[in-house]
Amino acid sequence: MDDRQKLLHDWTERLLAALELEGTAVDVDSVLGLAGRAAHSVVRPAAPLTTFVVGYAAGIAVGTGQAEEKVAMRSATAVADALCADAATERSAE
Repeated sequence: MDDRQKLLHDWTERLLAALELEGTAVDVDSVLGLAGRAAHSVVRPAAPLTTFVVGYAAGIAVGTGQAEEKVAMRSATAVADALCADAATERSAE
């Protein structure tokens, strides 16, 4: 694990503890990948907004019993990825 990865891992653990979410799995690479796709296909500020909304949607799905955690996250991420692809296509057509 390089310094950046360790810093992100430690920060994630600290944040989860502060929010009383210890033990919650966070795929940092997946979150950062989605943020990058949103930033490049829409506009840079879309990165944090997209990751927040995807996490929120997945949390609602899990909290209401609609889906298990991994399924909810994959589904919400897939929807966001599709929208990012659409946005990239629209931007390139302009």
